Amino acid sequence: MIEQAMNKEEIMVIEDNASMRLGMAESLRRDGFNVFEFEAGADALDFFRKHPVELVITDLKMEPIDGTEILKRIKESQPSASVMVVSAFGSVNTAVEAMQLGAADFMTKPFSSEELRARVLKIMEKIQQEKALVRLKEENILLQDEIFKNYGEMIGRSSSIKKIFEWIDRVAQEDSAVLIEGESGTGKELVARALHSKSNRKDKPFIKVNCGALSDSLLESELFGHEKGAFTGAIRRKKGRFELADGGTIFLDEIGDISISMQVKLLRVLQEMEFERVGGEETLSVNVRVISATHRVLTKLVHEEKFREDLYYRLRVIPITLPPLRERKEDIPALVEYFLKKFADIKNEKSKVITSTGLELLSHYSWPGNIRELQNLVERLCVISERSEIDDSLIAQHLSGTIKNFSSGFDHLPLDEALANFERNLIVHALKQCNHVKNRAAKLLGIRTSSLYYKMEKFGLL
Repeated sequence: MIEQAMNKEEIMVIEDNASMRLGMAESLRRDGFNVFEFEAGADALDFFRKHPVELVITDLKMEPIDGTEILKRIKESQPSASVMVVSAFGSVNTAVEAMQLGAADFMTKPFSSEELRARVLKIMEKIQQEKALVRLKEENILLQDEIFKNYGEMIGRSSSIKKIFEWIDRVAQEDSAVLIEGESGTGKELVARALHSKSNRKDKPFIKVNCGALSDSLLESELFGHEKGAFTGAIRRKKGRFELADGGTIFLDEIGDISISMQVKLLRVLQEMEFERVGGEETLSVNVRVISATHRVLTKLVHEEKFREDLYYRLRVIPITLPPLRERKEDIPALVEYFLKKFADIKNEKSKVITSTGLELLSHYSWPGNIRELQNLVERLCVISERSEIDDSLIAQHLSGTIKNFSSGFDHLPLDEALANFERNLIVHALKQCNHVKNRAAKLLGIRTSSLYYKMEKFGLL
């Protein structure tokens, strides 16, 4: 049975009601899935340990092992597995509890085969999207140009990018702290990863922390870890990012966004390489290389007393400043070719091409969003173009027309309100382009899906 299932998507159905189990299994088999049926949770978990599947559908009320326990055990042994919980005793509280434990969906009995099919297909679509993202990350390690294979996705032959390559080669083997400065979208994380991959720490962890995305309390726990019971919700001990990065590299992104109080705590760690977990008394020592990045002008923040001068100098032992794309436009053709090939490989299609007049148009644009904006535009063009050749007329519609349409009507608004309206329109446009598939829209906008949900709620789009 297992051998026959290798070319099919596999689903486990755990249900102690025989007729219900048979009905679900047969319905899913008609849709082409390979289904494994189990009456008891213990048998199902034994099978799953030997043969993990992508989706598990489990009843909630069962004896002696109920659906909640099955959900917990499966997520512990295989976090990437998806679990759908079904129950005849559905309530808001039970659904919320299941989702908090990691369930992909919660469905209340009775339900039709059509509803089951729709829910399962939605989960499977998400699984395939996540697989595609994993493949993308794996493919990003390999570059089409042998010259740049040691610099990640950093593509270019301009004098400014060559200087960055030289700096990376010169300082990668050192343990000194590096501060990478540059506008958003210029590739600061790529530089950090290149420094790590070319260092003597390359076989140790590379741990990233987005300092600007977390509040003080969450950031402290994220960096230093916490003990069980340190605060509400701390149900177990958690290692911090510094601890996880021991022997390797920690990348502190958006370091300019942290508060003064967090700056004091971070300074002590950088000076002594020692810290305590939140709620703990044991002093932990680590050996990490610190690479930080910011799109802010830290000297200005220091002058305004919003950033500690001693921390600034501690972080900026080796400074690397990335040029914006508008200052290295000769790299645009190589970047475009790389992104075209990458998106074609993801979809297993022949790579599209951009005409010479199209490339000329791209080279005359100012690129306020830098390389990230270029990547998003190339992906959008690949999606919407029905032809293998992308010309300047299509590019013009999505380059300048978008900006004009989104910014019109904001001339007499206060700056904060104008920016908010502009951002809202960008999100609405991205959602329409992606048929309201939020993870695709988030990718198009160059943000996390969680950030998109937050912004949609903020702008009343949910």
